Amino acid sequence: MSMKKTDLEKHLAKKLDGKLKSGTIPQRFGQGAKAVAAKAEAKPKESAPKLVQLTCKLPTDLAQRLREQAVTVEGGVNAILAQAARQWLESAAGASRKE
Repeated sequence: MSMKKTDLEKHLAKKLDGKLKSGTIPQRFGQGAKAVAAKAEAKPKESAPKLVQLTCKLPTDLAQRLREQAVTVEGGVNAILAQAARQWLESAAGASRKE
């Protein structure tokens, strides 16, 4: 005796439902999730400096000289500009104290 198409679909759905109910829960959802979270918290957090994007317009000749100099410095243009800004701020602070 053959089954109707709807009966076949119901039977397949019951089989699938049974497989889903009897299947194991992956570790990422069960008790293993706590272990993963504990591992993440246990890792030492690296204290990398936060960088902020800064845009400025420079004359072409100055930008070209900056690029040429950046090739020789570790960190490139960012390192050179950071160093220049520090020096300028320190000299500006020193000049304001003298006044």
